[in-house]
Amino acid sequence: MSYSRRNFLAGSGAVIFTTGVAATSVFNSRQSVSEDDTTPNVRYGMVHDETACIGCTACTDACREVNKVPEGVSRLEIVRSEPQGEFPNVDYRFTRNSCQHCENPPCVYVCPTGAAYKDEKTGIIDVHKDKCVGCGYCLAACPYQVRFFHPVDKSADKCNFCRDTNLAQGKQPACVESCPTKALIFGDLNDKGSEINQVLSNKPVYRDKSHLGTKPKLFKVPHQKGEIS
Repeated sequence: MSYSRRNFLAGSGAVIFTTGVAATSVFNSRQSVSEDDTTPNVRYGMVHDETACIGCTACTDACREVNKVPEGVSRLEIVRSEPQGEFPNVDYRFTRNSCQHCENPPCVYVCPTGAAYKDEKTGIIDVHKDKCVGCGYCLAACPYQVRFFHPVDKSADKCNFCRDTNLAQGKQPACVESCPTKALIFGDLNDKGSEINQVLSNKPVYRDKSHLGTKPKLFKVPHQKGEIS
């Protein structure tokens, strides 16, 4: 049976999930992806080194240009903290906000059409745009609130590690290539000798909201000052 935006929304009645409810109810009722599936040959992940990030936003600009992201929406953001320290020794913490490419992705579990999916060859969480009916369930289910509706094609969108652009051409994601301080490290988590695994082995890292069991593949080297949120 094929789905369209019109016939899905017409047949869905008045079922509406509030933020958090969709993620919790469906996420808890199904087995995790990592438990059901075999280990992929490649499992891409990323490290954002907050000690090296200077908040220049070259990554966001490169992402927008390479992936043709329209104005008004963004696949990634660099968030600046409140000032830390006292003048003249004031510092800031910069952290990345983007898709976490979870091993256990709530957005995939709540999608009624299979539009949101996990690519088992790469571990990348992505969207089949032709299957997206615009229901918004995945936006509500994402604990990181990093999904948005593309203003042109009206489908759910987010970071996919430049899967269709740079990655398809054998390059690093645009954000990684553009970073002047090498604050972003991208690679295969299944390759013990990869640069990303070397960083994970030698530096302290944390993951956002890891207590939820989503198993994010976006790791962060914490800034020396301030609290980690």
